[in-house]
Amino acid sequence: MHLNNFRNPELIKKIVTELQDWKKPVKFMEVCGSHTMAIGHWGIRKLLPKTISLISGPGCPVCVTPSSVIDSLIELKDVAIATFGDLIRVPGNKGTLEQARANGLDVQIIYSPMEALEIAKEKETVLVGIGFETTIPGIAYTIMEASKRNLKNFSVLPAFKLVPPALDALLSSKDMNVDGFILPGHVSVIIGSNAYNLLPEKFGIGGVVTGFEPLDILVGIKKLNEQIELQKPKIENEYSRVVTKEGNKQAQEIIYKVLEVEDALCRGLGWIPMSGLGIRKEFEEFDATIKYGIEISDTEEQTGCRCGDVLKGKIIPPECSLFGKVCLPNNPIGPCMVSSEGSCAAYYKYER
Repeated sequence: MHLNNFRNPELIKKIVTELQDWKKPVKFMEVCGSHTMAIGHWGIRKLLPKTISLISGPGCPVCVTPSSVIDSLIELKDVAIATFGDLIRVPGNKGTLEQARANGLDVQIIYSPMEALEIAKEKETVLVGIGFETTIPGIAYTIMEASKRNLKNFSVLPAFKLVPPALDALLSSKDMNVDGFILPGHVSVIIGSNAYNLLPEKFGIGGVVTGFEPLDILVGIKKLNEQIELQKPKIENEYSRVVTKEGNKQAQEIIYKVLEVEDALCRGLGWIPMSGLGIRKEFEEFDATIKYGIEISDTEEQTGCRCGDVLKGKIIPPECSLFGKVCLPNNPIGPCMVSSEGSCAAYYKYER
């Protein structure tokens, strides 16, 4: 189907008109940072009645990366740090990777994990392993390739996160108030829509996997309303053109051949049981936490930034006292203003 079909003004107007009749106040969480950006870009919030609220969730991988990961990288000596670009401006307790690079640390921005193997041909290299299920297979495959090539001077600092356990932890907290989820498109390509069945089965809350076009998102919201009206929460797949129930089995096999589930620390959310992935013993020679004795710890400095509350859906970015005043895109205090998928960056760009 042509992309323009998902931007069809007549279809969009039809659904928006139908949504205007919704009377019961509801709050839906868009889990994915790309959805937050798309919602801002397309002006979706402005099209909705006041009875339908959208809040952001913990789906920005840069935003949930703890300060101790940044701090540990800054402390490494005589190595090249290979990382995706979003991470270099994320503040740790000891500054940013961008600042450390200005002071001499070899930080190299990559666009594919495999580029790190080329860097490792010349120098001891640490690849920063952040991301959710979307990017994890590529990094796991890179570790497999490093093993095949016997690249002893290559390692990965694993700071991976898994979406379903994060949602489980959010809904298990006493003060969580959400009526449904707009579920990630990219992540769901890998894990499949069945991965979210715990939402209705355990919590009685529904979700819709959607794409990132305006019609995708509006249809997802309409489906959530219908579930609430019928009192039948379930997981629906609006993004069936790319997402299946079971996901990408080959990608899943690559992930779990190299990595295994473990507890993980998320910035703003704390330690979440079985929500991350560590490197299996068979590949531990490529584990930077072992190679360099790195420990991931909850050592966040108090700056007044409320990025954690934004990620938990407790507030929207303008409710943080720093937003748009001290915390700006050119002077980010917290990671939610840094990342291209960050909620604060999206609100600042599109919804001030």
